[in-house]
Amino acid sequence: MQKGLLLVVSGASGTGKGTVCKRLLAESSTLFYSISATTRQPRAGEKDGVEYFFVTVEEFQKWIAEDKFLEYAEVYGNFYGTPIHKIEERLNHGEDVLLEIDIQGALNVMKKRPDGVYIFLLPPSLEELSNRIKGRGSESPETFARRFQAATSEIATGKKYQYVVVNDTVDSAVEKIKAIIAAERCKVNRNENLFENLLAV
Repeated sequence: MQKGLLLVVSGASGTGKGTVCKRLLAESSTLFYSISATTRQPRAGEKDGVEYFFVTVEEFQKWIAEDKFLEYAEVYGNFYGTPIHKIEERLNHGEDVLLEIDIQGALNVMKKRPDGVYIFLLPPSLEELSNRIKGRGSESPETFARRFQAATSEIATGKKYQYVVVNDTVDSAVEKIKAIIAAERCKVNRNENLFENLLAV
């Protein structure tokens, strides 16, 4: 049985990671979302155990001590981490797992899981990036300025990923990611058993 793909999607703040990943999950019955844990407060409409596991700083530190994270990082004063147990379980059963995580977290995962598929989302322009960050409606002018400056400096980090997808429209971005998944499934190093089975005597 072919092992599942660990699909990591990230990008600078405001590039539309959440929207793209939600559409991707809605259109795929074989892709499972890995829910991260965070110490930040829920945004409007977010529910514990759906978008994130919302935990206290004390709980998060306990999970770190128990080595329960594939990766974790502090971003804008809050902690984010990826619980490892469910991910490995699904991958070993041939199921694909989607991680939607920040850049710092993705770079940490790359070190531990070089077999993952790493996709970086880019905005079509800096003007559009600015509009998307403002469009959240949850940013003060000071927070917006900090996020926009950080986002523009984070964009160059995308060169460390395997794939880059410009999120000009959600439909286009999702189709490109589906094509990446299909290509990854066809890689020789993921299908060595096909050669062995065919040539078995």
